[in-house]
This record gives sequence, structure tokens and C-alpha cells, in this order.
Amino acid sequence: MSTELNITELKNWGLPNSDKPIVISGPCSAETEEQVLETARQLKKIGVTIYRAGIWKPRTKPGSFEGVGSKGLKWLKKVKTETGMLVSTEVANVKHVYEALRSGIDIIWIGARTSANPFAMQEIADALEGVDIPVLIKNPVNPDVDLWEGAVQRIYKAGIRKIGVIHRGFSSYEHSIYRNIPQWQLAIDIKRRLPNIVMINDPSHIGGKRELIQPISQKAMDLNFDGLMIESHIDPDNAWSDAKQQITPETLNIMLESIVIRDVSPDNASLDTLENLRHKIDKIDDELMDLLQQRMKVSVNIGNYKKENNMTILQQGRWSSLLQNHKNKGRKRDLSEDFISKVYKAIHQESINKQTEVMNA
Repeated sequence: MSTELNITELKNWGLPNSDKPIVISGPCSAETEEQVLETARQLKKIGVTIYRAGIWKPRTKPGSFEGVGSKGLKWLKKVKTETGMLVSTEVANVKHVYEALRSGIDIIWIGARTSANPFAMQEIADALEGVDIPVLIKNPVNPDVDLWEGAVQRIYKAGIRKIGVIHRGFSSYEHSIYRNIPQWQLAIDIKRRLPNIVMINDPSHIGGKRELIQPISQKAMDLNFDGLMIESHIDPDNAWSDAKQQITPETLNIMLESIVIRDVSPDNASLDTLENLRHKIDKIDDELMDLLQQRMKVSVNIGNYKKENNMTILQQGRWSSLLQNHKNKGRKRDLSEDFISKVYKAIHQESINKQTEVMNA
């Protein structure tokens, strides 16, 4: 069971231009001093006040560019001095934490590989005791909300109160247009568990392609996220890492201007109309629950029949045909194949669970 944490509201973090959405931008990796400074100058011109750059870059395999290391922190200090921007970077271990703090980094974030490791998270939390800077935590690479929440709790127990999470999508073996599948429902779930948490979206890592950054950002704003972390580079085509998902500051400016920011409760909206529509949804949901209950009762009867006749629970041919049939029906009703597939896979799994109980009774 989740415990509500007394997390400081974003408006009290002391950030410049903290009206939503806050925008954190800069290159995937700090490559050279000139690249870092020139990117910062151009971002400053379009109103970005929080600069990001990867100093240490953990890669899946050794041999590729893994960051310039600690000398890049000096470049970030120059960005801070010259532009007045706040600077941020990723930390993956205790050494990174100490060096970042010693260099005056204003905001740190913890990457997806690190947040998936409770041992590493605890060591970083211990290193942060007594520190008062914002700490952002990316979702773990695997779709595990408990692990994500646990990472937040470890940082909170260290005394940090300016805590945010970064939704950067989740790894999957499934083919997808995304680099990391968004699984928006998991981000919504962490917000449900931790209502006060600051929620940042990372469309660069979710999309993996420049053309996906804008629609993902708009989706995040429509879901009332607090901000965006977007990778920007003065020459993205020649970036030393993640070139395909970086955009120029000029393109970023155009993209941000295109995003529509919506109100949670607009003054001119009719709440009565909204409540009537929600009442209809609630009624339909109740009917769905009744139908699901009826379906599972039939599944139990099928389980009894299979047990009496010594049949296997899974009839693969029947299931494959059933799923395809439902997809075809869903398409005619303007329901996506992905949605229908997820719904019926969940229903089928619950049917298997019910029949397994019968078999083992």
C-alpha cells in the first residue's frame, strides 16, 4: 500500500519560469566545450532556463561513446556563469553524485538503468542525505511501477523533498514505432500512488525519432504532465550519441509554440455536462463488470467440462482464431487492434486462471 509523501510542490522549487510546462533541454551528451556552450546560448535565446547534458553515458555495450566524464562538469559551470541557466545532469553512482554536487549542479536525475537497481538507488540516496536540490528519477527500464515507486521512496527517506519522476518509456521485445514504449497507464498509476509527485515526460527517449517528439509532448501535456525533458543539439545529425532523437534549438522553439496547453478546469466549461458524461461512463463500466462476471462463470463451467474429459486448458487453435475474430470485430467498431488484443489477452488469462483453479481443486 502506497504512503502519501510530503513532496514539495513544483511552484516552491525556486525554479525560474516554473509555470507549466517546465522545459529541460540540452544535448544527449556533452561532447566539446564549444558544443555545450553554443547549445546553451541558443536555448537561452528561446527562453529555456534549465539546461541538461549527459556527462557520464552508460551504454548497452562497451566501445561506443560513454561521455566525456568529469571534465564536462566544468563546461556546465561555464553555462551557468555565462547564461544564468540552471544546469542538470544524470548520476548513476555515488562518485557521480559527489562530483556533481561539488561542481554546483542544480538538478540531478537518476537514469532508467539505475532506478531499476535498488542497491544502487540506496547508495545514491545515502549520498544525498542533507542535500536540498531537486532530484528526478526516470522510470526503470522494465515496466514495474513498484520498483519506480520504491526508488522515489528511497530518495524521500534521505530527506529530499523536491522530487520528480521522468517518464521515458519502457523496454519491450515487441516491434513498435517507439524506441521505448510509452505505456502511459503506468505513468498515470505512479501519479495515482504519489499524487504530489512532479511528473516530467521525456519524448526524446520514448520516440527515438525527431518526428515523434511533438506528438508525444502534446500527449503528455494533455495528460497534465508538469514538464518536458527534450534533447537539443546545435548539429544533431552529427551528434556523438542518439543523433536521431535530438533537435536543434530552433526546431525546439517551433515545436513548443505548437503545443496546446489545456486547463484542468476551464472557467467556461460546464461541469454539469462533464458529470453527466462521467455518469454514463460509470454506468457502462458497471455493465462491463457484470458481463465479465458472467463470462468468468462460463469459463468455470468450461473448466469443469475439460477436467471431466481430461482435456488441456489451453486450446491454442481456438484461442488464435478467437483473438483474430475479436480484432476484426473491433476494427469495424473503430477500436484499435492493439487495444482489443490487450483487453482479450487479459480476459483470456483470467479465464485460464479460473480453469486452473478448477483443475487443481
